[in-house]
Amino acid sequence: MQILRHSEQTLKTALISKNPVLVSQYEKFEAGEQRLMNEAFQPTSDLFGPITLHSQSDWITSHPEAPQDFEQFYSDPYRNTPSAEKRSIYIQSIGALGNTRIISEEYIKWLKGYCEAFFYGLTVKLLEPVSVSATRCSFRINDNTQNLQIHAGHILKFLKKKKPEDAFCVVGITMIDLYPRDSWNFVFGQASLTDGVGIFSFARYGRDFYSSHYEGKVKKLQKKSSNDYSIFDNYYIPEITSVLLLRSCKALVKWIDDDSASTPVVAPRHSREDNVNLPKPAEAFKDWREWIVKCLAILQK
Repeated sequence: MQILRHSEQTLKTALISKNPVLVSQYEKFEAGEQRLMNEAFQPTSDLFGPITLHSQSDWITSHPEAPQDFEQFYSDPYRNTPSAEKRSIYIQSIGALGNTRIISEEYIKWLKGYCEAFFYGLTVKLLEPVSVSATRCSFRINDNTQNLQIHAGHILKFLKKKKPEDAFCVVGITMIDLYPRDSWNFVFGQASLTDGVGIFSFARYGRDFYSSHYEGKVKKLQKKSSNDYSIFDNYYIPEITSVLLLRSCKALVKWIDDDSASTPVVAPRHSREDNVNLPKPAEAFKDWREWIVKCLAILQK
């Protein structure tokens, strides 16, 4: 196990830009904002701890990348920023997101609320859900997991065609595993910065995805034609638990606390869908909530 811990000077060099435009913004920081930013430069801060590498297969070790400081990020000519004409984030669900229509709609509502809180000032809109067949994407059965996968690149092309005029970006979400090309095992998500579209799968966020008993495994490995999407009919959808929701979001206190007083009882696959609101399963957000409360305390000193 390896611990990555940088010095105060290294952190300052990476996080503070000398760009005159940004310098003028730094000077406008209130006292609380300055205190919070200074916490990021303290190697011993309990807000921003060191990175722990548990094995050689961790991403940082197995996929070495050139470092990028904030100045490089800010000056990137391909970095998109919202404008008065394009300030809407669209969410496009692909396939079912829950075992029932009600669960799918509630899950989308939770994610929409999170995006509205996190990307404050932007409008979040929902596109009508679509089936996998509507995207005309390629699909396959993964040789290792025996689970269905859909082609991420084809989904991006579909989203680009559907992108509304006022869209800053369109984000596709699905509970079906993704692959970017035939030679790859899987990918969690893929995006095109220039086109402003992205697709992300929550399939591997389920608690039992890597289990030999995962219900998403295709029992009969029959050959399907490229335009026969019936294999997706009644395909297994992971239960939306607190852990899956946690992995889908990064926490914000108000979003966590709203409607999260009790743990929901997830409706079974074939249950009757009553017109009810399910309590948000947020019990796994305890550590995130405590971290944000600490940040707020620093801001409000």
